[in-house]
Amino acid sequence: MKLTLATALGTTLLTALPAFADKAAVLDNYADIAQAKYEDSLTTANALLAAVNTLIDSPSAEALETAKAAWLNSRVPYQQSEVYRFGNAIVDDWEGKVNAWPLDEGLIDYVDASYGGPSDENEYAVLNVIANPSFTLSGETVDAAEITPELLEGAMHEADGVEANVATGYHAIEFLLWGQDLNGTAPGAGARPWTDYAMGDACTGGNCDRRGDYLKAATELLVSDLTWMAAQWQEGGDARTQLLADENAGLAAILTGMGSLSYGEQAGERMKLGVMLNDPEEEHDCFADNTHNSHFYDAMGIRNVYLGSYTRIDGTIVSGESLSSLVAAADAGVDAELTDKLNATMLEMAEMKAAAEAGFSYDMMLEQGNEAGEALIMGAVNALVDQTKSIERAVAALGVDAIEFEGSDSLDNPDAVFQ
Repeated sequence: MKLTLATALGTTLLTALPAFADKAAVLDNYADIAQAKYEDSLTTANALLAAVNTLIDSPSAEALETAKAAWLNSRVPYQQSEVYRFGNAIVDDWEGKVNAWPLDEGLIDYVDASYGGPSDENEYAVLNVIANPSFTLSGETVDAAEITPELLEGAMHEADGVEANVATGYHAIEFLLWGQDLNGTAPGAGARPWTDYAMGDACTGGNCDRRGDYLKAATELLVSDLTWMAAQWQEGGDARTQLLADENAGLAAILTGMGSLSYGEQAGERMKLGVMLNDPEEEHDCFADNTHNSHFYDAMGIRNVYLGSYTRIDGTIVSGESLSSLVAAADAGVDAELTDKLNATMLEMAEMKAAAEAGFSYDMMLEQGNEAGEALIMGAVNALVDQTKSIERAVAALGVDAIEFEGSDSLDNPDAVFQ
């Protein structure tokens, strides 16, 4: 079956938008959509916390699968919020706490012997906080007898200034639910047994009580972080106030977020780099084999910001005057071109998503010499790059001051990737 945009998005296509919009109304709607996305992210994170508590209190195979499903659900609204990162400093400064990747998972828990040990780049790559109630970090003794959100956020996250020391956020939780994916580019995700959370003699992996403490602390911290960010977009919140303070700067923030996520971050660092290196470690949701969804919803986030409409997890729609309307008033041709390219990107993403859900997982697509996999990923990469060119034309049409989008060596200087 050939995918259409309607089937790709799983929703009815938007009806015609107003031909004109004023800047203040566009910024208000953009902020309303941000608030809705972070509130949905918080709602699904609370559902994840409930599932985690059940797993810890009554460990079972079913409880672990329920927690995994809750984690997957939580990624849907959050990934659509990433378009708010690069243009809004308050989001970009915060994002590393909740979505940092890749991570040296040996910092957190046990890993396979093939993982290796400490390196010049990261002395704490296999620290294994769960197995060690006390350890030395940056020359100081850390008391980790009690694993708390404060320990993870204060002492552990990006320990010793190493970005790969990710102790908090979605991907730390993902690792604790799935465990390592040791399949390389072969089929299969992580396969952590539920007994890693069992008590007594049934416990596998050792330190099951501390593993549960870590999982609970990391999930509570995620809820806390999302609570804070959702509040920043409410009436009077700092993010909304900063956005609305200057209309032209606000429009620049929207366009910067769209262009930087589209080009350097998603097309470059998250997608083409993995193809160049043929490395499944470059997957965004590598433990859960959920990367196809992560990419899909990132792209959807760009599109729904431009069109000024977001479908919430309860099915209600937040919509209003849009950047598309402003661009159409300035240059209808540019608006039509950008809208078409955003739709084309969603179709490419949907093809990749459908293939993964049919059993051709993203890590399998990354295998060296796998032409079908490379074609699926690069089709989406090329569409993202192409839509970025139209975002640049929208910047010019609106007369917004020059904007510099995030770049990536994988796109701008490929030879540097291998140096």
